[in-house]
Amino acid sequence: MNKLLIILAAGLFLAGHAMAQDPVKIGMITTLSTKAGYLGEDIRDGFRLAMEMENGHLGGIPVELLVEDDEAKPGKGIQISERFIKSDRVTILTGVVFSNVAVAVVPRAIREDVTFLSANAAPSNLAGKDCHPNYFSVSYQNDNPDEVVGRYVTAVGHKSVYLLAPNYPAGRDHLAGFKRYYEGEITRELYTKLDQSDYAAEIADIRAANPEAVFFFLPGGMGINFLKQYAQSGLSEVIPVYGPAFSFDERILQAVGPAALGVKNGSHWTHDLDNEANIEFVAAYQKAYGRMPTLYASQGYDTARLIGSALKAVEGDMSDRDRFRAALRKADFASTRGTFAFGSNQHPVNDWYIREVVQAEDGSYTNRTLKKIFTDHVDAYAAECSM
Repeated sequence: MNKLLIILAAGLFLAGHAMAQDPVKIGMITTLSTKAGYLGEDIRDGFRLAMEMENGHLGGIPVELLVEDDEAKPGKGIQISERFIKSDRVTILTGVVFSNVAVAVVPRAIREDVTFLSANAAPSNLAGKDCHPNYFSVSYQNDNPDEVVGRYVTAVGHKSVYLLAPNYPAGRDHLAGFKRYYEGEITRELYTKLDQSDYAAEIADIRAANPEAVFFFLPGGMGINFLKQYAQSGLSEVIPVYGPAFSFDERILQAVGPAALGVKNGSHWTHDLDNEANIEFVAAYQKAYGRMPTLYASQGYDTARLIGSALKAVEGDMSDRDRFRAALRKADFASTRGTFAFGSNQHPVNDWYIREVVQAEDGSYTNRTLKKIFTDHVDAYAAECSM
């Protein structure tokens, strides 16, 4: 009998140990196709890098990353989310690039008691009236990068600005952010088709309106096409353009080339930020992938590091979601952007900068940080959040 009890006890111990070592499943819904496919690729690669640096662990806890392409379609994003939650039993979701996908996916996911951590898209409603304990933005709030530029363009002295963005939630948020801090005249506010490639009509309209500057938000391939066509029109010689970092990331710049030289853009991250976590990340990313990381890659990496800090705090036990969320809110990790904390609506509080597009010694095009504009900046919607 004693031998039987010993065998049973040993079996229970081994079973419990095996269960404790089961990886935490993380579902990544992101955009890997269309002209913007590299955005999701960079988020994925930044996240995977953090895992590889820990040999498949985050915070010392084994994790399994499931990745699916949403094709920038809200309906596809919903399908993937439901499969991840119901079939794969994921407890954490991340990765969405576009805000129209986020506003479709996030509300359904968080009702299932899944924790959603945004590595990019951060629409205003989810920061304000629709905030939720299960939703965290690790990236920013959509308006933030544009608020920086609005303040900078005002300080530079441009009296009138033409605004251009795609007609979807992020486009409207980004222009709202610019207008919040710009004190001059808005010559025109124009919304284009999402994933548009030809901007001849818009450029002709800019020429006719004759503003002192143009501010645009056109991420991915949209930004590449606009910048090239704008330079070819000759307008870049007389009407300067400004934008958030998304239109001037490292991969866009290699495609656009000299047409982007000298353009100022707003960001919370650049590869030249002088902090230990960022220096380590940039070197490791270049070694792993053979290219300079983008803002998207840094956000994927930070999201993984944040998850790791919380998994470590709860020792990989996801059964108590309140405890896991509390660990996330502490943001006990070293961010690539230096300062990082969560505000009352679980959106980042960090510094914001103006960057300038320059040519590197090897002939490539990149950004360099010019100056800090905001310190510990809080988004405009936090006051609307009732958490």
